[in-house]
Amino acid sequence: MAQDETPEVARIAADLIRFDTSNYGEGRANGEREAAEYVVAYLGALGLQTETYESAPGRTSVMARIAGRDSSKPALVVHGHLDVVPAVAADWSVDPFAGEIRDGLLWGRGAVDMKGMDAMILTAVAEIIRAGAKPERDLIVVFFSDEEAGGEYGSARVVEERPEWFAGATEAISEVGGYSVDVAGQRSYLLQVGEKALLWLRLSASGTAGHGSGYHRDNAVTKLARAVALLGERDWPVVLTDTTRELVARIREIAGADTNDPDELAAFAGAAQRFLRSSWRTTTNPTGLTAGYKHNVIPDHAEALIDVRVLPGTEEQFLVELRELLGEDITVETVVGDVGLETPFAGDLVEAMVAVLGRHDPGAPVLPYLLSGGTDNKALGRLGITGYGFAPLRLPSDLDFTGMFHGVDERVPVDSLVFGQRVLIDLLRSY
Repeated sequence: MAQDETPEVARIAADLIRFDTSNYGEGRANGEREAAEYVVAYLGALGLQTETYESAPGRTSVMARIAGRDSSKPALVVHGHLDVVPAVAADWSVDPFAGEIRDGLLWGRGAVDMKGMDAMILTAVAEIIRAGAKPERDLIVVFFSDEEAGGEYGSARVVEERPEWFAGATEAISEVGGYSVDVAGQRSYLLQVGEKALLWLRLSASGTAGHGSGYHRDNAVTKLARAVALLGERDWPVVLTDTTRELVARIREIAGADTNDPDELAAFAGAAQRFLRSSWRTTTNPTGLTAGYKHNVIPDHAEALIDVRVLPGTEEQFLVELRELLGEDITVETVVGDVGLETPFAGDLVEAMVAVLGRHDPGAPVLPYLLSGGTDNKALGRLGITGYGFAPLRLPSDLDFTGMFHGVDERVPVDSLVFGQRVLIDLLRSY
């Protein structure tokens, strides 16, 4: 696709990808400042005033408020994040930070999570303003730092230090919802109305140091390895919430299936079944191990990182069960913890999102779902703002879109970004 033929939304997304804003967690990051400055310049060219907040050097968040036609209505927060998870270039078939457009696809870290949506927000606002129009209500457009590490240097700090940014807002939209999946041959859209709770845990075990050649049973690594294997292989029970119960029923109806088993029904959603199956059970995935310093020295300490996602409202119950399961040999520390969210699949904004998808893709069902991960909507919830996942994308049925999140060769169709921009413009002008 020639540069002059590339839609603006894809060009902006590509530009944002070229800022390597990799976030390694626990305060280690390349920083979002340059990407934030790009956003400030773009919004400034539209005549908008922006504010920035840095929670630490280079950890920059940006906000602009846009007056609507009816400022008596509660404001709507439309937010994205500027950081991305790291990418190992050797594993990719393209440079993950080149923002390459090839074969109708935009490739790069953040194409899906979530610089593509950032570009959709920016260009949707731009088209409304350039047309001499206004959104229906006041918009509070925010681009956070540090979402990929739980928001400690981003949304969590912003809502604490800059709550005035969100004055008058009651609802928000952001990532990981509004995208299409194929359900038994029927294109359908998943609208995110909740998120599982986040628990990033550090497990540690202690033992007696010694020579690697010895007969040794008080081994910290062995103790930790048992705990890691136990959690990594554990199948936690299925527990349906109001959201997932309705989702399962709708899939059963679309597929004309005679089973009520949630996992069997999830299979009708193809590759997206991984996202769905993890939304009705706790998941405990080991993500890191640290122990030892020499091959023939048994260390006296070992640590592991576990990414835990539990259903909303079950956080404390889970931690009690976990400590009983692991026993006294394992110490459990919560590195990052955040609440789960769930809101009804109803109300004016939900109806507006369903209606706008119906206008742009008539006949496609819109289904509620619970996100297995988390977004900055958790932080906004502390201000009483109800958040939804609505980054609308009409996707090819053969694209494993959910596998792109934090995956290798992350990419999104340019046409899908254009579709999402059109849908957002419609929503912001009508709701």
